[in-house]
Amino acid sequence: MLNVAEYYYKVPHVQDQVVNHPSRQEINSIENALYGAGSELIRSELGAYGEKILGSGSNYVRNNIGRYVSNPRYYFQVSDQYVENKLKVVLFPFLHKGHWMRSVDSDGSNFTYKPPVYDINAPDLYIPLMAFCTYVILAGFFLGFSGRFSPEALGVQFSNGLLCWLLQVLLIEVSLHYLGGGDIPLLDVVGYAGYTFVAASVLVVVRILWSYSFYVVTAWECFCMGVFLVKTMKRILVAEVPSSQKSGSKTKRNYLLLLVAIAQFPLLFWLGKLASV
Repeated sequence: MLNVAEYYYKVPHVQDQVVNHPSRQEINSIENALYGAGSELIRSELGAYGEKILGSGSNYVRNNIGRYVSNPRYYFQVSDQYVENKLKVVLFPFLHKGHWMRSVDSDGSNFTYKPPVYDINAPDLYIPLMAFCTYVILAGFFLGFSGRFSPEALGVQFSNGLLCWLLQVLLIEVSLHYLGGGDIPLLDVVGYAGYTFVAASVLVVVRILWSYSFYVVTAWECFCMGVFLVKTMKRILVAEVPSSQKSGSKTKRNYLLLLVAIAQFPLLFWLGKLASV
């Protein structure tokens, strides 16, 4: 009978299998490879997404920059004859002979509007800015003649003028947007709204020279300014807005244009009265 020792030496036994575990350096190299591949994938995806966003943003800016940032030099290409004729059109729109359409330059498929110096119907910013400055100066003269002049009072009138200009811009912009003319350049609208100060300057002169006729002249100037804006907005809707973008029935358009004309009465009365000073 074999004892335990003999059995141990005579019967082959199964050796314990030795498992080679990876070293810490190998584990770190694998983790770094996986992390590098993952981060590279994330960077590539984020880069592609960022390029897509930037591309769409640049296309949007390129397509819409003309809507808000037109060429300012265009609006200051004026002459003495243009200024004289434009003032007549603004103050006496009934005397304007011919059409109200803007003149264009065409090179085949593309066309551009002629600058104000070559087109009496083109909007400009020279007359509105000069009219606004004239209005503020005349308001200072009126305050001096009435014994109420002060830098603060003149500053209040300056602020009221800017506020009125802004309200006129919003009125025209909202009306055109509702009627389908939302793509009209913003500086065009600013120019059209600024012509209000031509009539406002006349009203302040009337108050200085002959205040008894203020209300009669105010009513006349409001009527003329309303006619000028209505004819201008009709021209925009007919010639400068594609038919597919026009909205609202003809009756609604007429009512909205009438509202724009009526709104000139409180705006011009506010500018000419100088009651808040």
